[in-house]
Amino acid sequence: MRTKLLAGLLAGAAFSALASGAAQAQMSDSVIKIGMLSDRSGIYADINGEGSAVAARLAAEEFGNAINGTKVEIIVGDHQNKADIAANLARQWIDTEKVDVIADVPNSAAALAVQAITRDKKRLFLMSGPGSTDLTGKECSPYGFLWTWDNHAVASSTARALMEQGRKSWFFITADYAFGHSLEAEAANTVKQLGGTIKGSVRHPLGASDFSSFLLQAQASGAQVVAFANAGGDTINAVKQAAEFGIPQGGQTLAGLLLNINDVHALGLETSQGLMLANSFYWDMNDETRAWSKKFEEKTGRKPSMNQAGVYSAVKHYLKAVQEIGTDDPDKVAAKMRSTPVTDMMMKNAKIADNGRVFDDMYLAQVKTPAESKAAWDYFKILKTIPGEQAYINPKDSGCPLVK
Repeated sequence: MRTKLLAGLLAGAAFSALASGAAQAQMSDSVIKIGMLSDRSGIYADINGEGSAVAARLAAEEFGNAINGTKVEIIVGDHQNKADIAANLARQWIDTEKVDVIADVPNSAAALAVQAITRDKKRLFLMSGPGSTDLTGKECSPYGFLWTWDNHAVASSTARALMEQGRKSWFFITADYAFGHSLEAEAANTVKQLGGTIKGSVRHPLGASDFSSFLLQAQASGAQVVAFANAGGDTINAVKQAAEFGIPQGGQTLAGLLLNINDVHALGLETSQGLMLANSFYWDMNDETRAWSKKFEEKTGRKPSMNQAGVYSAVKHYLKAVQEIGTDDPDKVAAKMRSTPVTDMMMKNAKIADNGRVFDDMYLAQVKTPAESKAAWDYFKILKTIPGEQAYINPKDSGCPLVK
């Protein structure tokens, strides 16, 4: 009898030890590591860059920089707007540095390269900055999530607003890579669907400094709208030079198909006043956005772009999912993230579709005149809210094989 009792006690102890070990093994290792892969030195450094890293750190701080006793660590890297560098860094981070999540990645070519790697290696990918709809379309991933905006949302919303004002003939000045091509296509499709015409388009290299030849072609086209299918430093340079050429004074409307508040800050209200744009975030919308933006500004000296706000939202949603299910297993976390609506200072009850698209609201805005602006960074007039269901492509029409 004593032998049986001893055997039972030993078996129970062994089971307890196994159960304890299983509980401790819910996290893959002793740290949840998030890699912020961004443009830290080029044309998107202002709207993403170090500001995105700050946004991610603000999200981690809300959890005490740890989930259930496991430390949260954020590392940073610069992809230099080159897909091969982005891919090499992503591969190194995952294979050597045991990174659990890659986030940010402005530049669609870089993001598409990273999407392929994170899909193959089963790592979460939280994007806030690339715009290609292929990321939630034919190149979608069960581990990929696209926050904040995409080319369809910003381009279609802006084009529709200008078409409603009677500006029906368009000329495009487009960044010559995946992002720019997609941005132009989305706007052009909307223009055509609403009965407008495309007078022409021209493509420029990424990081161009001289837009004179492109602007002369746009001017000569006689198009009512000269649309810039580019972003960051390219948009800033193009709009500045267009103003110097007197294009707005000649009666043509300038449209930035992707404008951030940082771009308007760099341009100044004198140059950018009246521009129409679509954004998913503005710092001065309510008490919650103002409070978070104040924290961000204390660390950076400026207000956040929508991309940087999106990084905060994405990282917070990921960490919340890990905390609630008690594991960083990528399949389980991805499922939890998709099944839980996103609610934070940026968005309320935003659903995540099977293709990874976050259906946040977009806001149609117009840049204020110098007389209308009452303080620093007081730049936007919010004209209307565009619900996510209207702003984004229906997942069933996205071409993503994950959509049921």
